[in-house]
Amino acid sequence: MNTIIQNTLLVLFYLVTPALVIHYAGKFLLLRKAGNVVVVYIIGLIIGNIGILDDSNYVVQENISNISILISLPLLLSALNFSNWTRMARKSVISLILGMVSVFLVVVSGYYFFEPLIKDAWKITGLLVGVYTGGTPNLASIKEALNVSPSEYLMVHTSDLIFSGAYLLFLMSIGKVIFKKWLPYGYSYQAKFGTRSMEFSQNEDYSYFFKKYNLIPTLGILGVSVLVVLLGVGASFIVPEKYSTMVAILVITTLGIGTSFINVLRRSPKSFELGMYFILVFSLVVSSMADLKKFSIDAMPIFLYISYTITLSLLLHLLLSKIFKIDSDTLIITSTALICSPPFVPVVAGALNNRTIIISGLTVGIVGYAIGNYLGIFTALLMHP
Repeated sequence: MNTIIQNTLLVLFYLVTPALVIHYAGKFLLLRKAGNVVVVYIIGLIIGNIGILDDSNYVVQENISNISILISLPLLLSALNFSNWTRMARKSVISLILGMVSVFLVVVSGYYFFEPLIKDAWKITGLLVGVYTGGTPNLASIKEALNVSPSEYLMVHTSDLIFSGAYLLFLMSIGKVIFKKWLPYGYSYQAKFGTRSMEFSQNEDYSYFFKKYNLIPTLGILGVSVLVVLLGVGASFIVPEKYSTMVAILVITTLGIGTSFINVLRRSPKSFELGMYFILVFSLVVSSMADLKKFSIDAMPIFLYISYTITLSLLLHLLLSKIFKIDSDTLIITSTALICSPPFVPVVAGALNNRTIIISGLTVGIVGYAIGNYLGIFTALLMHP
């Protein structure tokens, strides 16, 4: 097949497949329960390991993965309401700080245990701090900033999906019982959110995406995001080449946060959904570049590192919460937002039978999205041999 035709078909596959997954996930319960990211990962793994792709496709794959993650960052960040940080409940702020400190200390300590077993372990520290203070968008962007290989990235993300899923079940069952005996109980809602506070409940809703009243402002924020990306890429040319991607990611992150303070941009109705679409494109490309043969051999040290990180960071967070008199519900919802990401906050709040805690949990997640890139890249550079 002509190379141009083959590459064109590959680009169409990467752009259309996530849209189909989004469309059909709302129609089939199994797809909806699995989650869009998991579904596109499975599709990518299948396509990448049945022999129809080879090294000649690498340039196309690399370009699409780079462009998709860069575009997604300002779209996601511009949709988040950072002005609510100052209105968080005091104990939620303390718990957030304790949680981030716990993750950082445990990841750094784990580096010295697992460094002999994991190639480029310093890069893995950046990924872990990024994802456990932020979420999947941070994991993806730090992957680009640190030039992590697709196989290593997939091993981290898959191991995280497996262990954090078990962790979530623990929090909603045995964990909530244990923590209520160990920590003071009786969550006090003291934040000052108004009636619009639910606007930053970032659960994707793709319904009516192509309606004129949604599409026009969404195209507008897409144009702003492209401008932000161009500025970030431009800034990368004024630093040494080995730091160029890292600088581009940090500049785009900073400008993306800046756009969120412009009301007309933050209120673009589907910018978050469009950003998550590009995350799905990125996930599909990266998973199709991964070699499952290597995954089965090399994944165990990374899985153990992730297990070590989640387990010990929770224990340290629990100990610090005891010292600082943080109640059990605040600990659980903070840990959920950091380790498992904001979309799980309402689920866990329901299991705790405490809906008033949702807003604080979502705000913790927003803070994580904002600073996860900075913390992850800082940690990786700190641990660089």
